[in-house]
Amino acid sequence: MTMKRLSAVILLSLFTLSLLSGCNTMRGAGEDIEAGGEAIQRSAD
Repeated sequence: MTMKRLSAVILLSLFTLSLLSGCNTMRGAGEDIEAGGEAIQRSAD
């Protein structure tokens, strides 16, 4: 019973870490896209 609980906790921890790193990656991509859009606006003006 203890081994199942330990496995579940480890899997949940890994899943949580992967979600958090995915959010950071998407935020970085959003910032890059925004910077690209601002550069296009500056060149159009």
